[in-house]
Parts: sequence; C-alpha cells; structure tokens
Amino acid sequence: MGRDSRQKAAQVFLDAWRDAAVIEALPDECRPSDAREGFAIQSEFVRLTGQKVAGWKIAATSVAGQRHLDVSGPLAGRLLAGRMIEPGALVPIARNRMRVVEPEFVFTMARDLPPRRRSYSTAEVMDAVAALGPGLEIPDSRYAEFVGIGEELLLADNACACWFKPGPPAPAEWRDLDLAAHRVQLIRNGEPAGTGLGANVLGDPRAALTWLVNDLGRFGEYLRGGQIVTTGTCAVPLPLEDGLEVTADFGPIGKLSARFEE
Repeated sequence: MGRDSRQKAAQVFLDAWRDAAVIEALPDECRPSDAREGFAIQSEFVRLTGQKVAGWKIAATSVAGQRHLDVSGPLAGRLLAGRMIEPGALVPIARNRMRVVEPEFVFTMARDLPPRRRSYSTAEVMDAVAALGPGLEIPDSRYAEFVGIGEELLLADNACACWFKPGPPAPAEWRDLDLAAHRVQLIRNGEPAGTGLGANVLGDPRAALTWLVNDLGRFGEYLRGGQIVTTGTCAVPLPLEDGLEVTADFGPIGKLSARFEE
C-alpha cells in the first residue's frame, strides 16, 4: 500500500470522525490487506488529526471480546489527547453507536521502551511503569458494521478508540497486589451492576501491557515516557443511556465515576 492510498483511507476516517458519521466500507483502492497496512492507516489518521497521542488502548483482551469482534487476538489503538475526559466533565454519547462503558486497568509509563529484536519481559516492562490507576473507556467505531470485518480494518479504525476517562494514580503499594485476582465492582446509578477481574485481561493486566510493548515493536512503534496504556475491559461492558452515572471501584487501586449525556 502506497502513501497516497494510506492518506486516502485516513481521510475517510477523519471525515467520518469529525462529522460523527459512519462508513459502509473503505474504497477498494485503499483497503488494507493485512495488519501492517491497517496499522499504517491508523498512524496516518492520527497524524491528520493533529492531536497529541496521550497513550494507547488495547482492544479485545478478553476471550469474550475477541469472539464478539471475531478476531484471534488483541488490537492496539491510540488514545488522542482531545478525547480524554477531564474530572467532572460529562461524557457525550449522542452520536456514539456502541454505547457501552468499560472499566480498565491503566498504566502510566515512566520511560520509553523502544523497539528491539529481543522481546521485552514482563519484569522489564513493569520496571518502566510509573503508576497504575483505574480508567473508563467509551469505545466507538466509524464502520456501520464493525463485527467480523477483520483485524486489519479494525486497526485502521484506530481499534475503535473514542472517549477515555483516566482516574488518579494508586498508592505505590499496588505493586504488591495480585492484579490477576484483583476484583472490580461496577455501580450503575448507585446500584451494583457487576464485577470485573484482572484475569479477564489476557490473564493479567501486566501481561496485556507486555503484549502491547512487543506488538508495537513489530510495526516500528513504541511506548514513550508519560504515555498511558489502558489494558482492555476487565468486566462485561455496561450499556449507556442519557443521565447514567457509572462508578468503577478498584478497591485499593482507586475509584472512578463518570456521567453520560445525550
């Protein structure tokens, strides 16, 4: 895929993103044929937005999520600075079609982890982490139908990244926690609405972060100090509606709430 094709595909996504519109499909002449081409379109799309990359999201880190999207493994997407929800701000959902919110473990990086030939170990990755905290992702897609379209097209669509609300960092003692066994309580309008588990995220949020570091390397990309990584939903996503308030209680890691409006 040449540069002109990448730019054309990225412009299609940018137009849909700005207009809160959807597309049926990419034109044949700029449709990616594999993950590398899909990721290249994603990179071009982000460049065209002119926004800073605040961090990365991992989609489909649970078996249920992979089955829902009909993919064989996780997918990486970029979190744009202009799509980060500030404390106290309402989350707009009027044009959101997925209409779900997902509780996620969020790492903040202390330093860069540049690509290299040898894969990074989990210990090496965790040594480069500055903090852990809770987060809420509100994904969406620019495709009219996003289920079953394939890994390369989902990567081109920035892995369905849309809005994201990060929470405060946890006390340093989080490093002693068993994140795989860590439970998260979901509260919907003041009532219990389900639980999440760290093991739902590729077996452990630390494993998901390590996967991302090594997966980005195959595309020549890498995590940078100061960026955040949200590791995928640890619970069944909650449906959204106007006026809804959702709280994700991560226990000693912290608590995070968001209110949604049409």
